[in-house]
Amino acid sequence: MVMSFKKVAIILLLLALFALLPYFGTPYMVVLFSNIFMYVVLTLSWVMFSGPTGYISLASAAFFGAGIYTAAVLSFKLPVIMIVLMGATVGFLLALLIGVITLRLKGIYFAMFTFGFVELLLYFVLWYETNIKGTTGRIVFTLENVTVYYIMYILSIILLLVMYILNKSKYGMALKSIGDNEIASEHSGVNVTRIKILVYALSAAFVGACGSIMATRLTYIDPKIAFNPLYSFIPIFMAIFGGMREIYGPIIGAFIFSYLQEVLTTKIPYYYMLLFGLLMIFIIAYMPEGLIGLLRINLIKRNRS
Repeated sequence: MVMSFKKVAIILLLLALFALLPYFGTPYMVVLFSNIFMYVVLTLSWVMFSGPTGYISLASAAFFGAGIYTAAVLSFKLPVIMIVLMGATVGFLLALLIGVITLRLKGIYFAMFTFGFVELLLYFVLWYETNIKGTTGRIVFTLENVTVYYIMYILSIILLLVMYILNKSKYGMALKSIGDNEIASEHSGVNVTRIKILVYALSAAFVGACGSIMATRLTYIDPKIAFNPLYSFIPIFMAIFGGMREIYGPIIGAFIFSYLQEVLTTKIPYYYMLLFGLLMIFIIAYMPEGLIGLLRINLIKRNRS
C-alpha cells in the first residue's frame, strides 16, 4: 500500500471537516457517520496486517466481540476512556494468542483457523454466560450519540497516523518483504514470526477498542450479537471494493459500503447481503484493484489518448 505524507495529509484535512458534523448535521447523520467511522477502523485495521503480508485474517469478529464484552463487563465500573483502553488491551492479547498459534500457518489454513477461532470464542462465551453466569445477555451503559461519534472519529485518525508511522518504519518494510517473499525475508535476517505477531496484535487492538465503543450503541448484547461473523467479512469486502494499493481505497470503500449497507438494510433487510455478494463477485471479476484501481487505469488511458 502506498502511503506518502502528501496523501495522508490530504486525508487528514478532509477528515478535519467531519469534526464539525455534529454542529451542522442532523442526529441521523451523527449516527450514520459513527457507523461509517466504525467500518473505517475495522477496514484499516484489517488492511494494516493483511494488506502487506497477504495473510487473510477472518478473526476481526473475535476482537470486535471481545471489545464489546469488555465494555459489558466493565459497564458502570470504569470511565469510558479506561473501558476503551481495556477493550484495546483485550484485543491485543487475543491476537497475540492467535498469532503465536497460527502465524506459522499460511494461506487457506491461516484463514480457516482464524475464522474457527471466532466460532470457538462465541460458543465458549455462550457456554460461560449460560452455565456460569446463568444468563445469555448483558446490559451495556449508553453514551450520547455525539460522544460515540467523536470517539470513533478520533480513533480513525489515530489509526491512520499509526499506519503511516508503521509504513515508514523498519517494521513496515519488513511486512512488505514478508508479503513479497517470506522465505527470502527470513533468510535475510528478518524475525518474520515476531513481526507478524506484533503487527497483527496492534491491528487487533484497534478492533477491540472499536468494539468497546460501539457496545454502548447496542444497550443489550449476547454472544451471537457480539461475535457476528459479518464483522470479519464486511471489512474485507470494503477493502477490496475500494482497492488496497492506495490508502484512499479502504477508506472510500468503507464510506461507500457503509452507506449502501445503511440504505439496503432499511429497504430490503432480508436480501441486502445477496446484493453485496453479487457486487463482490462483479468487483473481483472485473475490478480486481477496486474503485481506486479502476479510476487509475481510466486516467492512464485518458492521458495516453
